Amino acid sequence: MFNSSNNPFFKNKSFKGENTAEEGLIHESTFIDYNETMTISGTINKSVFMLLGLVATAMVTFFLVATGVLNPYLPLIGGGIIGFILVLVVSFKPQYSAWIAPGYAIFEGLFLGAVTIIFELMYPGIALQAVGATMVTFLVCFGLYRFKVIKVTEKFKSVVIAATFGIFIYYMLSWVLTFFIDFQPVHRGNSLMSIGISVFVIVIAALNLFLDFDMIEKGAEQRHPKYMEWFGAMGLMITLVWLYVEFLRLFSKLASRD
Repeated sequence: MFNSSNNPFFKNKSFKGENTAEEGLIHESTFIDYNETMTISGTINKSVFMLLGLVATAMVTFFLVATGVLNPYLPLIGGGIIGFILVLVVSFKPQYSAWIAPGYAIFEGLFLGAVTIIFELMYPGIALQAVGATMVTFLVCFGLYRFKVIKVTEKFKSVVIAATFGIFIYYMLSWVLTFFIDFQPVHRGNSLMSIGISVFVIVIAALNLFLDFDMIEKGAEQRHPKYMEWFGAMGLMITLVWLYVEFLRLFSKLASRD
């Protein structure tokens, strides 16, 4: 997560040194099979495939929990933990992305389905709001990136990566401290401070989309191995999942103030 793009992984050296055809480094007799290198269209197709799998699993989980067939905390905890483990595995072994990325979509779908029904039961209508906000944010960020309104420079990357790392450390420390002391993290509750923190986190999550777009584009330009399409698609999915969950949290805070 902390190099050329900070999603899906804390470190992303996989998009460095994986080039199969960097300009100026290829001998004239070198044969390049472009069907075996990363492409933007291939990454898009895999992203759509993963998204469909994630949404389908989330909807089934949502229905099973809503009808009382399934306890929400089983897919919530199980899906969350396994999904996190799969992210760690791929961060060190990106060559396994083709097998692990679809699995990640399924388990993350379990997690999202459980999270969504929990929030939806407390605040009816919140799920559609979060889905809509996530889609709009994605489209706006994609448009800004596509038309070069916002350019992903090294300074831009550094700022976003540093902010994301800070958020991660804050969340982890807050979570750990609750086990040892009577500690109420400032981001919980529905205070104006808590709402402000949620807005800030959503902005940072949205900025991560630009890093993911850049990672995919650069990977295709540098002709990385074909499996890196799954790697890039998985990174994009992680950012979207994060963004969606943060929108759920924000809207729940706003609804609780009514």
